[in-house]
Amino acid sequence: MELPTLTSPYAGEPLTLYLSASDVSIGAGLHMDKKNFQTPIYYVSRTLTCPETRYSMLKKLVLAQVCAVRRLRRYFQGHPINVLTGYKLKNVLSKLELSGRLAKWAIELGEHAIKYNPRPAIKGQVLADFVTEVPQHKEEECLVEQQPLVPPEQGQFWSLFTDGASNSEGSGAALRLVNPEGHEFTYAIKLDFKNTINEAEYEALLAGLRIAKKLRVKHLEDRVDSMLIAGQINGTYEAKKDVMALYLSQVKDLILQFSSCKVIHIKRSQNKSADALSKLASTNFEHFANDIRVEVLERTSVLQHQILVIQTGVESWMTPIMAYLTSVALPEEKVAARKIRHKALNYQMQDGILYRRSFLCPLLRCVDAENPNYLIREVHEGICGLHSGPRMVVAKLMDAWYYWPGMYMDAMQKIRKCDSCQRHAPNTLRQKKRACTKNGLSILWDLSQKPHDASNF
Repeated sequence: MELPTLTSPYAGEPLTLYLSASDVSIGAGLHMDKKNFQTPIYYVSRTLTCPETRYSMLKKLVLAQVCAVRRLRRYFQGHPINVLTGYKLKNVLSKLELSGRLAKWAIELGEHAIKYNPRPAIKGQVLADFVTEVPQHKEEECLVEQQPLVPPEQGQFWSLFTDGASNSEGSGAALRLVNPEGHEFTYAIKLDFKNTINEAEYEALLAGLRIAKKLRVKHLEDRVDSMLIAGQINGTYEAKKDVMALYLSQVKDLILQFSSCKVIHIKRSQNKSADALSKLASTNFEHFANDIRVEVLERTSVLQHQILVIQTGVESWMTPIMAYLTSVALPEEKVAARKIRHKALNYQMQDGILYRRSFLCPLLRCVDAENPNYLIREVHEGICGLHSGPRMVVAKLMDAWYYWPGMYMDAMQKIRKCDSCQRHAPNTLRQKKRACTKNGLSILWDLSQKPHDASNF
């Protein structure tokens, strides 16, 4: 049996990477084309841990690539790499809905010049372990996972009808949830706190979304007869009042927890059941189900005090980093693209917000050039401000989990312009010594003075 001979590539020569994954192990082989013949350079393999054995096969292939990058970093930094695979790993790594683990791997792999191409016929004496990329019984699983999500059919949607009522005698909310088979679930809520008709409409919608979530509904259609509520959720209307903005924020958070959810405005005549159920006192219940449950809410569903969220600007120092982390977009210049790839290793995206990784504290939220002056002013001369120096101001800002480049210089420039610091700065009574000039040299003591006579002591 003739074993393959390992070889070393020339600088800048393109290399080929093959991946392999099984139920309990992963591997990768790095090769180079030499006279129309593929010669192996290095092989990497390792056994999977117990949690890693439960990964999907596509995740195992990505993990094999990450292990090869970590073990053979010099080859990946000095050569363009061509990954030959029978699966669409590039589409998997570029999905916006990546989990935390895949997003971390995608950022780590994005530092290098890696291209993904379909796997043709294998040339040369490649090891038999890499001839079969994944086990045969796992090929169907990989094909299903790499396919994009198919939108649900119309028959898979649940229908939610909600309505609220508020008058001088009291307030109430009602909902009617209909499954795809046509079965109805009715529910009524008595609101035992002061509210308006729009707030009652939001309470009915929030209750319906919470119940649908408990029933593990994936696709939902919310049908409301309030044009204001439907317009605010769909973005055509603006929530100006603080309470309405809080309700709108909580509704959007619940909508994101469904696979698909849309809000549709309907006529009041199409929502008679929910409207009648919200007015329990003056409606007959012949067309309702026999079991109607009433719940009493003693407090509002949203918090009245919210943390101030700082909005990011249109163009700032974060724009190229966010573009690279979200869509792997880089400038055309190689030097600028390389700088952004290296900078992006210290940042990560979470819920559309850019954060900087830190060693000794949690993630630091990045802010643009419009907000540093406000943050420095609040820490330096705000309600609890002590008019501290720039080093203390920067430390307090990082303790509050904020970050931007040049924090110390911005704090120093802002503090130097503080009127209170200039007016109440301590005045020293000791005058500074002036330097004496002797023969063109500046000295701190006049050498013309006679030294003390040592004999007097």
